[in-house]
Parts: sequence; structure tokens; C-alpha cells
Amino acid sequence: MASSENKNIRYICHDNLKYKVLKHSIPIAILFFTASISGVCWAQTNPVDSLKSVLSKSKIDTVSVNAYNHLANYYKDSNIDSTHFYAQKAASMAVKTNYGFGLANAYINLGNFNLVTGNYKAALHHFQKAQLKYESLLENNTTDKAFKNGLARAFASAGIVYTQQNNYYMALENYQKALKIYQEVNQKTNISKALNNIGIVYKSQLNYPKALEYLKKAYQQQQAIGEPNAAMTLTNIGVIYFETKQYSNALQNYLQAQSLFEKTGNQLGNALLDNYLGDYYANQNDIDAAEKYYQKSIAGYEAMNNKFGASLAIYNLGKLYTVQKKYADAMPLATKSLAYAKEIGVLDQIFHSEKLLSELYGFLNNTEASFAHYKNYIAARDSIANQEANKKFAQAAMNYEYQKKEALLTEKGKRQTQFTLFIILGSLFLIGLILLIYNQIQVKRRLILQKEVAEYEQKALHLQMNPHFVFNCLGAISSFIVQNGTDSALKYLSKFSKLMRLTLEYSKGSLIPIDKEIESLQNYLELEQLRFNNKFQFAITSSDKVEFNMGLPPLLVQPFVENAILHGMVPKKGNGRIDVTFDIQNGQLVCSITDDGIGLIESKLLKENSMTAHQSMAMEITKKRLKIMESTTSKAAQIDIEALDNHPSKTGTKVTLRLPIQYIP
Repeated sequence: MASSENKNIRYICHDNLKYKVLKHSIPIAILFFTASISGVCWAQTNPVDSLKSVLSKSKIDTVSVNAYNHLANYYKDSNIDSTHFYAQKAASMAVKTNYGFGLANAYINLGNFNLVTGNYKAALHHFQKAQLKYESLLENNTTDKAFKNGLARAFASAGIVYTQQNNYYMALENYQKALKIYQEVNQKTNISKALNNIGIVYKSQLNYPKALEYLKKAYQQQQAIGEPNAAMTLTNIGVIYFETKQYSNALQNYLQAQSLFEKTGNQLGNALLDNYLGDYYANQNDIDAAEKYYQKSIAGYEAMNNKFGASLAIYNLGKLYTVQKKYADAMPLATKSLAYAKEIGVLDQIFHSEKLLSELYGFLNNTEASFAHYKNYIAARDSIANQEANKKFAQAAMNYEYQKKEALLTEKGKRQTQFTLFIILGSLFLIGLILLIYNQIQVKRRLILQKEVAEYEQKALHLQMNPHFVFNCLGAISSFIVQNGTDSALKYLSKFSKLMRLTLEYSKGSLIPIDKEIESLQNYLELEQLRFNNKFQFAITSSDKVEFNMGLPPLLVQPFVENAILHGMVPKKGNGRIDVTFDIQNGQLVCSITDDGIGLIESKLLKENSMTAHQSMAMEITKKRLKIMESTTSKAAQIDIEALDNHPSKTGTKVTLRLPIQYIP
């Protein structure tokens, strides 16, 4: 499948009647498990028959251990519960018989079970225990190919866990170790799988050319040896093409993979491919096909009891129904997706499912439930942000330790250069000390700046949520109700609720997407239009030069729109008009608020002290936020206020904000 971000799973969302792709942290592409256990052969083609033949003797011996392990590995793509059952049997019997090789293989199978069910901590623990056991066996027999293949399998499996956790440095290190061993023992099938997984790591880092290089190498090798897992590699190549918007190439690879999956009966591969095909057809606005493939994916995942994949596919179908305004159909799907995500503890999926439920309850006018799920969504969002910060810190620490170790190994034995090394280290220490002091100064400055940003964003929020506006809105709603204007009251309340939600949602961020700012202004102006009995008309326009991923600081524009209404439109005899425009001029984002109200001079004469204070505060806060923006971006930002009173027949005011262009990641 396909958001956020993290950068691996895609979700379908609705925006201006087009499907877009969002990314987040659940893996997007198919990571290969390594091949069956080496050194174990069976006389019969069907491993189930072999198992019955071996276990019918009811002996506790190495042959029985191998039989259990072989079946545990066999079922990992079709019945993960069977994998767990047989792996436990193998481990228990291996301990009783002191069969180290069988125990190591059992650890691999137990790790696979936890990997598929999303318990990454337990999976990594079992794979690392397998590594230790294989290394112990190799100490006594350094040439045994089965032991070497097992060790490579443990490294490759650990690499899968690290990839799922977005620890790409450790993932590459483990895959490269596995690849080296597979090449030593000439395990061509597993070489292709390692190449595939390395390609997936590069894809996760958005290095698409490198990813395609490794994936195509893997596919070429699979074609040469007739490897049935070529379908998975084709799927991954298709994902790369989809991500890079080469949709025809993506579909071509997906359909090739589909044909191969049908021949091999790979249930897990089919389920994931169906999810990808759902994404593809949703992107092409073929809703019927998208729905069909999402439903197939759900059925496949649930048949395997794979709640991780099922939660994602169910969410995608729910989002598809939401886009079509089938809220009653979407609601149980969003609820089920959330239940699965909570059960297996996938925070990122909880985040998206809670948000979808909040939106659905909002569409159904259940404000209380919508707000409850919205709070849960915000909590999940904050938790994800904290996890990402901790992850980055831990990864940086691991990278540092590794580099330090490599440097020490490189310098080992070069005693004749000790004096030079001492000079270098001394210089580095001095430079490090200087950099540390400089960094502390910069950190202090940054903290002060962040404090100022937070302070003035809070002041801006206070302006937007000022009691006058809130009480006036509530008063208008009350008035509508008293006057039996139930429809007007509900319409007003809906717009007010949506404005408050947008305000609270985006007030914490440093930037708000321009389309969301426009949506917020639209709601606000419609509220004021209702409140003042259509005293004015308005239009909000955005030029083609403005890109969808551009942003501006939240709560920056509305105070000026408010001034245009209160000090330009309300005192005016007759109706008026307000125009808000967004454009790109001279490398800047330009926002203009133009009204044909009474103008600056007359407005100043009519203002009361409270209103004057409010306007003055808004101007002061805005100027300070623009200065902060200049400091953080090193680009100019300014505000111009122009009176349009020079013409005898024309009055009004024009406010122009000139902002640095900023993009939202």
C-alpha cells in the first residue's frame, strides 16, 4: 500500500475531488524472508506429508525438530498461527535433545511470527538469539554451510526488523552481512532476497535510483534461477514507479506480479499487492476497482490473522467511502481499523484512524464524539513526534559509536604516527570545544527564538479566539434559534465548529498549508456574512503560481480580514466587498486583503478605545511575527497598508503581506 509520512505507507485522502498520497511510517514495500532452513531435506514434495511421516513415530529426536522447524517456515506466508505452534514445538524439543542447530532455527521461526504480527521487540530478540547460537556452532565447525546460511538468515531477518523501525543504518549493516555470507555459500535465491531488501531500504530513504538498481538486480537473478518470489520484487519495482508517478510502468509490474502470485499461491504477497492495486485505481479515480481490491486485501489479511495489514487495508476502504460521502459505510471500517491498531500497538495507524473517526462524526453532526476522537488523534500525533525525536537521537548515537569504533580499528598498530595523531586529536579537541561553545550559544539563541515564536503564536491564537468574536457567534446562534431559524442556526454552528477545529488543529504548527488557510478564511467570512445579514460579499482567490505544499504561519491573515469587516464594512452605508488573494511575486508569497469600506481616515474617527486596542495589538503581534520569520528564514517579510481614498468615487483599504516562500515537508 501507500502518507506520514516516516515515509512508507500511503493513505488515500480527499482534497478538491482528487486523490492524493500521504506517507507515514508503516512499511510500504515487500521485505523478503529468507529461504527455508538449510541442511534439512525431505523425501516427499509435500512437507505436510513429510511431517506426518516423521512425527507418526512420536520420537523426541533431531529429525522431529527439523520437521517442526520446516513446517513452521512453510506456514509463515499462509498461516502465521501454525508457524508459532510448530516453532514452539521445535524449540522445546531442541532444548530436550541439546540440538543447537534446531534451536537456532526455532528462534528464527519464532522471530518470523513476531515480525508478521508486529511485535518488533520480540522479533529482534529472537533473531539476535539465533545469531549467537549460529556463531557458537561455527566456532567448532567454521566451514559448515548450513550454519553459515543460518547465520546469514538471522542477519537478514534482523535487517527486516530494523527496516520496519526506520533504523536504516542498522538495516543496511545487517543486510550487507547477510549478502556477504550468502555469496560465500552461493545461495543464489537468498542473494536475490538480500538485494531486494537493500533496495527497499534505499526506497525508504527516498533514493529511488539506488532502490531500482538493487531491485532490478534482484529480479534479474530471480529470473535466471526461476525463483517464484520474483513476484514480490516486481511488486516492489511497481511501488517505486507509483511513488515517482510513472503509473503505466507501475501497473505493468503489478499485473505481472499478480499473475505470478496466483501461480505460487503466496497469500501474504497477494494481500499486499491487492492493497497496492487499490491505491493505483483510487489514484486513477476508478472507484469500483479500488473498492474491489481493498476488499480482497482485507479478506486476505484477515484469513492470515494479520491485523497489521488488515488495519491498513480497512482504513483505506473507509477513507475511500468517506471521499464518496458514504459515512454510514465508512464508520464501522474506521472503528475496526482503530481496534486492530490498538490491539497490536501500531501508533501511526491509531493516529490516522482516530483522525478519520473524528471527521466522520463531524460529518454526522455528532460533535461530542468528533471532539473525543480528535483529542485522541492529537495525543497520538504528539506521541509519534516524541518517538521520532527519540529514534533520531538513538540512531545518531549508534552512528557515532560505529564510526568511533571504525576509526580506532583503522588506527590500530600505527604507533609511529602517535605524535601526529596526538596533534590531530588535540586540534580536534580544541575545535570541538570551540564548536561546543558556539553550539551552546546557538542553542540558547534558538531557545529564545522558539520561546518568542510560541509566545506570539499564542497571542495570535488569543486574537483569533477573542471573547468578542466567540460571544458574538454564540449570540448569533441563540438569536437564530429564538427567531425559529433552526436551519440558519445549524448552518452557523457547523461553520463555527469547523473554524474552531481548524484553528486549534493548526495553531500548534509553525506553518499551515495554504489550502487550509483558505478554508479557514472561507468559514470565518461566511460566519461574519451570516452574522451581519449579508452586509458584504467576498472572494478568495489563489493564482496558479501558488503550489499546494507552500505554507504560511497560522493565524496571520484573519486579524486583517476582521479589521476589514468591523472597521470597513459594518460602518458603511449599503453593502461592500472584500477580496483576499494569494500570489507569487518577485520570489515572495503575497497575500492581499482589499475592501471598499469607509477607508482609514473615517475609520479612525469612529473606532472605540477597545477596538483600537485590539487592532493595535494585532498589528504589533503581526509585525513581531514577521521579524521572527525573517530571523528563522533569513528572508525579507513585510506588511504594507494602503488607503484607497485618493479617488473621489473610491474608498477602502488594502493590506499586503509579503512573506518568504516556505514549503511544508
